[in-house]
Amino acid sequence: MVNLDGDDLRILWLSPLPPVRSGVADYGMELLPELGRLADLRVVRPPDWSPPADWPEEIELVPTGATAELGEIVVVHLGNNPYHEWLLDRLRTSRNLVVVLHDTVLHHLLVESAVTQGGEETLAEGLLTAHGEAGVALAAARRVGHHGHLDPFLFPARRPFLENAQAVLVHSRWAEDLVRKEHPGTAVGRVGLAVADPSPTDRGAVRSRLGLTPDEVVIMHLGFLTPEKGLEEILTGVSAAHRAGVSVRFVVVGEGVGIAPLRRAADRTGMAGRLLVTEWIEPELFPGLPAAADLGVVFRTPSAGETSAAALRFLACGVPVAVGGIHQFLEWPEIAAPRLTPGSSAPADLARLLAGVGGAGWKNRCRAARSVYEESHRPEDVARQMATFFNSIDFHST
Repeated sequence: MVNLDGDDLRILWLSPLPPVRSGVADYGMELLPELGRLADLRVVRPPDWSPPADWPEEIELVPTGATAELGEIVVVHLGNNPYHEWLLDRLRTSRNLVVVLHDTVLHHLLVESAVTQGGEETLAEGLLTAHGEAGVALAAARRVGHHGHLDPFLFPARRPFLENAQAVLVHSRWAEDLVRKEHPGTAVGRVGLAVADPSPTDRGAVRSRLGLTPDEVVIMHLGFLTPEKGLEEILTGVSAAHRAGVSVRFVVVGEGVGIAPLRRAADRTGMAGRLLVTEWIEPELFPGLPAAADLGVVFRTPSAGETSAAALRFLACGVPVAVGGIHQFLEWPEIAAPRLTPGSSAPADLARLLAGVGGAGWKNRCRAARSVYEESHRPEDVARQMATFFNSIDFHST
């Protein structure tokens, strides 16, 4: 139970916010109005930030340096990128602290924060706290220029960011188990990942806007593009389906360093005409955009343990989403989230799925996709889950 001096649930919220192009920022914008109906809510302005024009008037904004008042729970959202760096002092100084952990790998955040806060010594201290002597060895190797692609996933560095938290919230059972094992004295809860319910969408109109024809099978990827997102593997599967006679288009919605290599791969394989890259899409058009797809795809390997907002945006539109068959993605029912086997067989798995679009059972996949969203990811439901968790914790204001 909440055991503070006030009778009502009071929250000081800290996270990236739009227009920062971050999934956590979008999550905040979609969840805050619903949470504000259940709690006395104050939102801390990120540094050098101005609210967007559609900021809800009923949500109180306070200065970047504002601290918690007596009786407030401090809710800090963490993701694995520099947009969260300004929050790190709050992790060390806040009482009644709840961390909402959006990624189970925080290695990149640790490295980025060490660069700005003290360099190699700070990084070594953080890795020691997180991983003991193995972390010290990793820091020493980095110091002489040795580091590997899998280092962040082998050394996820959660502990330095969570050791002062009285409670941690996550979005999957897999993440919940990890945090419980590492922090046995900390309250751990699980809530859905809030994604706004798209208004009824004219699928044909969205397709027409993108230049897609009604008879094409459309596979879509959403989000910031990096090599880890498996874009070339996805393109290989699309190419195989095309050679098998499927009239398929691969639509990529997003921006990032992965665009140029993806275009080069499409040119090499003769798939340039099958690839459509929209780059950044205006926020008002984005929620209904997945409705244009027959199949979404989220294939990040290795995975940082994130519960993908992109995947949920497909499910909210009633579109099945092919996912990498690891960790938290295995918690969704296969009918709504068919698996891609990690490794060399993933393109073949994807090609078979694309060949089955529109066939027997595909409408059942679409209905199941929407059901997964409705069960636990609507903002109003997540807000209630979050408030219930806060009310279950015996916070102490001393």
